[in-house]
Amino acid sequence: MNLNYDVPDPYAMRLEDIDVSNPDLYKFDAWRPYFDRLRKEDPVHYRVESPFGPFWSITRFEDIVEIDSNYKDFSSEPAIVIGDLIDELPIEMFIAMDPPKHDMQRKAAQPVVAPQNLVAMEALIRSRVVEILDGLPIGETFDWVDKVSIELTAQMLATLFDFPIEECRKLTYWSDLAAGSPEVAGGSVDQSERIAGLTDCLHTFMAIWNVRKSEDRSQRAGVLDLIRLLQEDPHTEDLVDRPMEFLGNLILLIVGGNDTTRNSISGGVLALNQNPKEYEKLRNNPELIPNMVSEIIRWQTPLMHMRRTATRDVEFKGKLIRKGEKVVMWYLSGNHDESAIKNANEFLIDRPNARHHVSFGFGVHRCMGNRLAEMQLTILWEE
Repeated sequence: MNLNYDVPDPYAMRLEDIDVSNPDLYKFDAWRPYFDRLRKEDPVHYRVESPFGPFWSITRFEDIVEIDSNYKDFSSEPAIVIGDLIDELPIEMFIAMDPPKHDMQRKAAQPVVAPQNLVAMEALIRSRVVEILDGLPIGETFDWVDKVSIELTAQMLATLFDFPIEECRKLTYWSDLAAGSPEVAGGSVDQSERIAGLTDCLHTFMAIWNVRKSEDRSQRAGVLDLIRLLQEDPHTEDLVDRPMEFLGNLILLIVGGNDTTRNSISGGVLALNQNPKEYEKLRNNPELIPNMVSEIIRWQTPLMHMRRTATRDVEFKGKLIRKGEKVVMWYLSGNHDESAIKNANEFLIDRPNARHHVSFGFGVHRCMGNRLAEMQLTILWEE
């Protein structure tokens, strides 16, 4: 899928010159040989200079699991993205916190994706999938990302927040603003637009919070959405009075519910198109769908990296990681690590043990909505 991008040969470079934070490697799908070399020759790799400053890259499956499971030595504070947050919008979110504060805030939101609630949502998700698919044009080219991937995840997010369904694309817009700044991940979103958009997000949800706070109990009965859950938990009932923390957690839940599932919906179509033999397997045996969903999530790797910060000097795999240094776990690389996953660069919908991947993370920060994501993808492919 290389689109004429002149990619330097990573095997012709000095190891210390390899910079896997370069966004062009992902834009032009040119990342594989870079991580292949790092996994083989320097799996705990230090890059001195980058647009995000110096950082360590963790590229092997087992090493990622070890780092991700050790929040005491490798903290999620102050940020979990490779770049540093800007002073103009110093947001806080529970994924970028350590226990015990992380645990208390996560616990407040967790019930929205509890098993019994997922069962209740299944019929709603299926009805929306059917409506979206039945509305697609026949015999003409259309944008799958816009009409299916974005539309389905935007409607699902609106449900989780009890947000007006007719305005659900606002949630997508705010998600794109949050995830697309140059400072955070090498994107191209204008900073002034980002600040204006996220400020609008904050004000919108502050108004929603106040309306829901004034409801009587009969109006709240049987309604399970993220805002009401935060209001009813003693650790988050005053979250609206801490605007940057309120905004940070909104952004976390919006991006988590939009960006990752949307990427997997799109990635699954691409994978089946590039691998017609796997598509034929699917047509012949639709019972492979749940296994295929796990393989899509591994192969696509919807969240390519996550950062930690060393809380002390740590010797890790023969390297000295000093206190305060950034440590980036490349989930994308771990999911293509041949030492942990046989034929890792192949897309195989009947892969044994397909759930053996790092896409959802490990430890206290393991993805809260993983079952919801899998359910959306499973229902989509069933339909």
